[in-house]
Amino acid sequence: MPKAIWLLVIGMVINVTGASFIWPLNTIYLHQELGQSLSVAGIVLMMNAGAGVIGNLIGGALFDRIGGYKTIIYGIAITIISAFVLAYNHTFLWYVALLVGIGFGAGMTFPALYAMAGTAWPEGGRKAFNAMYVAQNVGVALGTALAGVVASIKMDYIFISNGIVYCLFLLLAVIGFRKIEAEKSISQATSNVFEQKRHFSLSRPFIALLIVLIGYFICWVAYVQWQSNISVYTQQLGISLTQYSVLWTINGAMIVLCQPIIAFIVRKWVHTLKSQIYTGLVIFIFSFFVLSQAQVFSMFIAAMVILTIGEMFIWPAIPTIAHKLAPEGKAGFYQGVVNSVATGGRMVGPFIGGLIAEAFGMVTLFYAIMILFFVAFVSTALYDRVLKQPKSVQEHATNQTFQP
Repeated sequence: MPKAIWLLVIGMVINVTGASFIWPLNTIYLHQELGQSLSVAGIVLMMNAGAGVIGNLIGGALFDRIGGYKTIIYGIAITIISAFVLAYNHTFLWYVALLVGIGFGAGMTFPALYAMAGTAWPEGGRKAFNAMYVAQNVGVALGTALAGVVASIKMDYIFISNGIVYCLFLLLAVIGFRKIEAEKSISQATSNVFEQKRHFSLSRPFIALLIVLIGYFICWVAYVQWQSNISVYTQQLGISLTQYSVLWTINGAMIVLCQPIIAFIVRKWVHTLKSQIYTGLVIFIFSFFVLSQAQVFSMFIAAMVILTIGEMFIWPAIPTIAHKLAPEGKAGFYQGVVNSVATGGRMVGPFIGGLIAEAFGMVTLFYAIMILFFVAFVSTALYDRVLKQPKSVQEHATNQTFQP
C-alpha cells in the first residue's frame, strides 16, 4: 500500500483505540460508580451514538469545504478537550455532556479518514477501505485490552488515558496527514446515508435492501449487548474488568487473523450471500444460547469466539448485497443506508436491552434475542422476492466470495 494509506491506517488504529478505551466501561461506570439504572445507561449510550452520527454528518460536510486534514484536526481537538475535562469532572451530568462531546468529535474524523483513503489510493479500490476495516478491529483489540489493565489500577485513570491516546492521534495527524493530498469530495466513501445528496426513490432494489436490513438491524441490536448490558452482567458474576476486556481482545484478534479461514470456507462450502447470512445467524443463535448458560469466564470466552465467527459471515455479506442491488451511480448511497442501519442498531440496542434485562432478567434478554434472529431469517429469505427478476441477485451472488 502507498505510504499515505499506511499513515491513515495507523491513524485509524489510534483513533479506534481511543474510542475503545472508554466504550466497554461506560455502562459499568454509569451503573456502579454513578448509581444509574441500566435503562438510563442505555439512554446515555444512545446519546453518545447520536452525537457520533451528527459528527459524521458535519465531518462529511466539512471535508467537502475545507478538506480532510483540517476536519480531522477539529474533530480530534473537540475529543481531546472533552476527554480531559471528563478526567477531572465526571459527575453524572458532566459525564453525559462530555460523552456526547467525545462521540461528536470522534464522529467527525471517520468520514474524513475514509474519504482520504479513497482519494489517496483510487487505484486500490476496496483494498484501501478493507485496510481501514482491519485497522478498526486492531484498535478495538488494543483499546479494550489496555482499558482493562488501566481500570484494574484505578477506574478514573481511564479518562486520562483516553485523552492521551487522542493526543497521539493529533500528533500523527499534524506530522503526517498534512502531506496527504485528498480531493475535497467524499465520493463513495461516505459513512452515513444523510451525507448522500442524491435523490432516492422506493425502487424495487431499494425495497429489497430495506427488507434484508431488517435482519441486519436485529443483528446489531443483539451484538451491541456485548458492549453494554453484558459488561454489567459479567461484573455481577464476579468477572473482572480485565477479563471482560480480554473478550474484546479475542474478538479483534480473531477478525484480523481468521479472515483467510473464513474466505476458504466461503469458497469451499458457503457460496451464496444468502447462505453466508443463514450460516452467521445460526452461529449467532448458538452464541447467545451458550451465553444464556454462562456463569464462569470460560463460558463467556466460548460465547465470544462463536459470536465472532458469526459476524465474519454476516458483516461482509450485507454490504455485498447492497453493492449487487445498487443501480449505476447509487453504490455509495446504498452503502450509506447499510451503515445508517448499523448505527441505528447500536443506538437503540443498549436501551432496549436494558429495559428487558431490568424487567425480566438477563437470561430472558438472551432468549428474546434468539427469537428475534428468526425474524432475520425471514427477512433474508424474502428480500429478493420483491425484484422483478428474483434470480438476478442470487445469480450474481453464486460463487461470490469476499477478499479479507
